[in-house]
Amino acid sequence: MAGKTAGGVQSVERVFELLELITDAGGEVTLSELAGSTDLPLPTIHRLLRTLVSLGYARQLPNRRYALGPRLIRIGDGASRQLGALARPQLASLVKALGETSNMAMLDGDMVVYIAQVPSAHSMRMFTEVGRRVHTHASGVGKAILAQLDDETVRGIVARAGMPTPTEKSIGNVEDLLVDLQKIRERGYSIDDNEQEIGVRCYAMGIPGAPTPTAISVSGPVSRVDDSFAERAIPLLRAAALEVAAALDYEEKAS
Repeated sequence: MAGKTAGGVQSVERVFELLELITDAGGEVTLSELAGSTDLPLPTIHRLLRTLVSLGYARQLPNRRYALGPRLIRIGDGASRQLGALARPQLASLVKALGETSNMAMLDGDMVVYIAQVPSAHSMRMFTEVGRRVHTHASGVGKAILAQLDDETVRGIVARAGMPTPTEKSIGNVEDLLVDLQKIRERGYSIDDNEQEIGVRCYAMGIPGAPTPTAISVSGPVSRVDDSFAERAIPLLRAAALEVAAALDYEEKAS
């Protein structure tokens, strides 16, 4: 959750605190759960939620729980497009240097959504495209994103979203996933080795300090994306991730 900002408008900060708490809870929450997660008085929480519901930024479900509202979708889509545009120069540099497709994706609820792509010049195309949503556990970007989260949060995400196995190489249970995520944290990048699509290998790396867990990747057919490719790709991926992080930090400070 974002910290309080100097000179901020208190009511605005409180609204976004509630929206972030609902998001952190998986998209829906009870009034009492919100009250237990913040120092705000219960009447204030109730008043702010009523306002958010009336504007469409929150909604009250039949079971009295509060959920994120549909008007947030347009804002989120706009923000993700801007984030993708910000990273396109780095993605293009990766494609120029490595000759394979580069992607950027971010966590969206319990799934991963691709928000930017620079395709390679090769005729073979990956299954990925901007706007596509995939499970976190079966993709390079998804695992790079999960590696930024604690194990309890990972368990919650896969429990809600499920763990389908697109190929026989996909990870199908949470314990094996947690072992793989620890390896990713130690080496600093993830590998999707035929896990999302047979014949395709992907290397991905998280963007440090991104406002929402985000990752970039390079992917291509296993015939070209081999160990020697990885030796060239990992340092370039790391440099690109740091450049995107720096650009995000600059944008935040300039705003």
